[in-house]
Amino acid sequence: MLEALDEAAVGRWSRAVVDTLAQARGRLDELNVFPVPDGDTGTNLLMTAEAGHAALEAAAGAESAWTVLARGAVLGARGNSGAILAQLLRGLADGLAGAARVDGRVLAEALSAASRTAYTAVADPEEGTFLTVARAGAEAAEAAVSGGRALLADVVRAAADGALTALQATPGQLAALRDAGVVDAGGAGWCLVLDALVGTVTGTAPTRAPLGRRPLRDRGVPSPAPAAPAPGPGSEVQFLLADSDEAAVARLRARLAELGDCLVVVGVDTPGGREWNVHVHVADVGAAVEAGIEAGRPHRISVTALAPVRAPVAAAGTRASVALTCSAGLADLFAGEGVVVLTAPVGELTEDAVLAAVLGTGAAQVVVLPNHAEVTAVTARAAERAREDGRDVVVVPTRSAVQGLAALAVTDPARRFGDDVVAMAEAAAATRWAEVTVAEHDALTSAGRCAAGDVLGSAEGDVVVIGADPAAVARDLLDRLLSAGGEMVTVVVGEDPALGDAVCAHLAAVHPTVDVVRYAGGAGAVPLLAGVE
Repeated sequence: MLEALDEAAVGRWSRAVVDTLAQARGRLDELNVFPVPDGDTGTNLLMTAEAGHAALEAAAGAESAWTVLARGAVLGARGNSGAILAQLLRGLADGLAGAARVDGRVLAEALSAASRTAYTAVADPEEGTFLTVARAGAEAAEAAVSGGRALLADVVRAAADGALTALQATPGQLAALRDAGVVDAGGAGWCLVLDALVGTVTGTAPTRAPLGRRPLRDRGVPSPAPAAPAPGPGSEVQFLLADSDEAAVARLRARLAELGDCLVVVGVDTPGGREWNVHVHVADVGAAVEAGIEAGRPHRISVTALAPVRAPVAAAGTRASVALTCSAGLADLFAGEGVVVLTAPVGELTEDAVLAAVLGTGAAQVVVLPNHAEVTAVTARAAERAREDGRDVVVVPTRSAVQGLAALAVTDPARRFGDDVVAMAEAAAATRWAEVTVAEHDALTSAGRCAAGDVLGSAEGDVVVIGADPAAVARDLLDRLLSAGGEMVTVVVGEDPALGDAVCAHLAAVHPTVDVVRYAGGAGAVPLLAGVE
């Protein structure tokens, strides 16, 4: 019988949680009817717990086990339930990582604090859910201490019993649970987590299975006829957000709350700075990712359809274009041309997201502009799946956003679709493109060796200039590009307007006969992107 939780006990508890959730995974998935009946609560809880435990096993420093466990869980959290579990673990870590001794009284206080922070992480908390069960367990732990039962074993037993009592009451709080004849899946998972803690402290885990009543179909009672999916968000979007701050995250919360629901944002300190795990259900995947780009640097982006994609019925002869972009400024630029825009960092765009965007246009004929060589394969696979749905989809292989803009400039809905696609492809191919970027690491390029931090000028994907000053590199790059001729230069400037000013001044002085069109790329765009026609 433990009187206090030490570092070794945290590790044993984490292992027990993983083992317990692994055994209950299928049952928890079956219970999952709220907030979306997508049958993955057990899976998400298990994957989150596994991420936390993996971080513990890999840890070699002097950090508290509570801190390591929480950070691993937050960075690896999956789904709505996983994000809430991660927030609870992070709340526990906030209260216990620096404690000299984690006894019953200290643990009860930490459970209450963790419950409060979990409520703040969820944008629109509802009762009868995971949050309710966690709060009830914490309140029972505090009541045990106040009633003179402050031993660690008494506190963990009280927390587990209080959570179970609240879990059994959840069907009376949520109509979705009552109609399905089940308890809340996330709350049931938290009961299992607390039961594992009881086993760690006392040496004997409870033999009960706090998974609530069986579904009606398992009790020989006819299940209600499945209801049609409720109107609303159709995709789960989740990503980690780095290079941000509390003010930007607050704006992100507000924007995502406008776009969808089931919003959970959990922050954690890492060796590289603070990061947030962001989870939301939305109809507009591109807008959600764009909001993330505006707030910082989203990565490990995942997009999961909450139900099979149901495409609108396409009217014969209707057309649309879908453009992929990496920044808010480019997204606005393409949207202004009447194009459906999907915004995501290069390398993190998913096939499902592209498919949803294509089918979501409701058009029978769709042109897709990937605007980057690295996402052409993803768009091609999505287009093939859309064609299986009966859509006529063509990917015009634009390797840069300026080629995409050139393609749109010549589109003509009065032409036959095939002829229009050919014209767009020819305009894109006739546009020479270049960009100014900053090297992330040492490398050998076609222009010689570069070091991390060097400014690179690339033409058609090949580095041709290496320097230290972005403006000097941009001037040299454009001079090389225009040496082969050109009547118009399109310039898309990233986050430094001064670079755009310098480039435009140079073009006016050295290439006065060339027309120049300038756009703002905004956050997420490369420092400078240029196209010559």
